[in-house]
Amino acid sequence: MSIFEYNGGAIIAMVGKDCVAIASDRRFGVQLQTVATDFQKIYRVDDRLFLGLSGLATDAQTLQQRLVFKHNLYKLREERPMKPETFASLVSAILYEKRFGPYFIQPVIAGLGDGNKPFICTMDSIGAKELAKDFVVAGTASESLYGACEAMFKPDMEPEELFETVSQALLSSVDRDCLSGWGGHIYVVTPTEVKERILKGRMD
Repeated sequence: MSIFEYNGGAIIAMVGKDCVAIASDRRFGVQLQTVATDFQKIYRVDDRLFLGLSGLATDAQTLQQRLVFKHNLYKLREERPMKPETFASLVSAILYEKRFGPYFIQPVIAGLGDGNKPFICTMDSIGAKELAKDFVVAGTASESLYGACEAMFKPDMEPEELFETVSQALLSSVDRDCLSGWGGHIYVVTPTEVKERILKGRMD
């Protein structure tokens, strides 16, 4: 089993019309053994910027703490929040610093930039960015997620329709992956608010 699959997980980010959604499953496991069913994989970096981390849980928590520190330092120096594009470059640079002994994680970044333009991005463990205009996925359920998102995605979805699409894609995909599941955690980011919801899924 790959070290990236050791704790399991599934993360998805999808864009809508002036909005963006990011979702993850809630399972924390050690290979096939489930340890917790309310594990946090999505972190709120700023009001309109979110980070999802899939992979080895210890590396994810370590990296998240480093990124919060760097983001707070940026806000103190610049006196403004970091744009999603800038944050993606920061994450990429930190991962590449460790390229010979990398963090075993796959980050997913989602947020709203200038003019409420949705931004989503994922990268590999050494920081090679993959930008997309529709959706990005990460985790052990990524093959199922790609199929579900390809089938369900439509351009210019309103926030509620985006939430429904992401929810259905996540729940149908984690049912096909024994290393992820136990419900979902979803954030929908709009120019005026952030909606957070917990989904109930199959509990097995």
